[in-house]
Amino acid sequence: MLIREAKLLHGTPQQYQALDEAIRTAQFIRNKCVRYWMDNRGVGRNDLYTHCKDLAQKFDFAKKLNSTARQASAERAWSAISNFYNKCKNKEAKKGCPKFKKNCRSIEYKLSGWKLSGDGTAITFTDGNQAGTFALYCNGEARQHILHSKINRVRVVRRADGYYAQFCLDVERKEQGQYTGNVIGIDLGLKHFYTDQNGNTVECPKYLRKAEKRLKRHQRRLSRKFRKGVKPQSNNYHKQRKKLGKAHLKVQRQRRDWVIKLARCVVMSNDIVVYEDLQVRNLVKNHHLAKSIQDASWSWFTQWLDYYGNIWDKAVVAVPPHYTTQDCSNCGHRVRKTLSTRTHSCPNCGFEMDRDQNAALNILKKGLKMVGVNWNNGTLGHKGTAPQGGTTGEISTSAMDGKPVRVSGTESFMVSAVAEPVTRIPCL
Repeated sequence: MLIREAKLLHGTPQQYQALDEAIRTAQFIRNKCVRYWMDNRGVGRNDLYTHCKDLAQKFDFAKKLNSTARQASAERAWSAISNFYNKCKNKEAKKGCPKFKKNCRSIEYKLSGWKLSGDGTAITFTDGNQAGTFALYCNGEARQHILHSKINRVRVVRRADGYYAQFCLDVERKEQGQYTGNVIGIDLGLKHFYTDQNGNTVECPKYLRKAEKRLKRHQRRLSRKFRKGVKPQSNNYHKQRKKLGKAHLKVQRQRRDWVIKLARCVVMSNDIVVYEDLQVRNLVKNHHLAKSIQDASWSWFTQWLDYYGNIWDKAVVAVPPHYTTQDCSNCGHRVRKTLSTRTHSCPNCGFEMDRDQNAALNILKKGLKMVGVNWNNGTLGHKGTAPQGGTTGEISTSAMDGKPVRVSGTESFMVSAVAEPVTRIPCL
């Protein structure tokens, strides 16, 4: 699946209002399906589809919405219900009972309810809401993908700066990767965004911290324009609300763009990428570090590492983060540290190193063990260390996906039994 996005332009205020009505109707149907499940336990997905027909006959505004869009809204409700059932089956602490949505921002159409122009420059929504025709603004590559691929779904998304159409294409993205023979172990942190096993660091741009002064100014202006029960919401209030939303959207796009480019560079430059699979949901419970952790975007970075690893057939391994900072990378002795201790000093062997580099070495060793490659302590991943008749370019089988991984070194590498790593693919 490949997703391409285009902005919807040159629409009248009435057309954009029609899109808002369609989004609100989709939210209404989704909430009604959740309520139907609450009142009638044991219903399935087909029962929700049938309930959508009953809603269309009962409410005129629901009948205006395309039937496939109503089904997509029911599928959203069923997705929340099925996740709840799975968590109950696995006996998880937080079950995540389905809740009602009050601020939905998107709607999905399947194969009907829309029509794309022949040159791919415009799209027309043909359901009862009569949103009409919008111009599609995107780059040439995305337009060619949209024109020459099978479109499974079209999602309309409302953001602070306008409306966007996302095209879900039936395409499997695969590219030929360039194998370099390098490996890297990544330790994620706050002082540096990441540190590798060689001590190389990448600084975190901290877009939220830099924009915090501007965001606070917009928020103060917004709060002055409305007081609950005293001062109503005026047109100036809604104008300022949109400015605040655009400021937050800019920070989000800056962070996303930087993370994607960094992940692409890391996977392109290395054949094996090992990172620690941090549980960010638990880490942000520390309110002293929550804002910095969210601003670092570790989850986005690791998701894009997995994504590019699948595209280029590179080995991207997620290892458990337990004791990677505490253990000595030289002898394995466990040395307790606080967050303020920035240097690893082992009392057992006298080994000293920066704590993040020490953690990166431990992470790399764990990852290489999972893919069945022995750690060579210094020569693995370096070019020009093998003789002319050596084993440079040796191929060892990766147990991750059954595909070969190219590794350069001075010795042969044996394949061992490994566990499958955590793999996550983000939605573009």
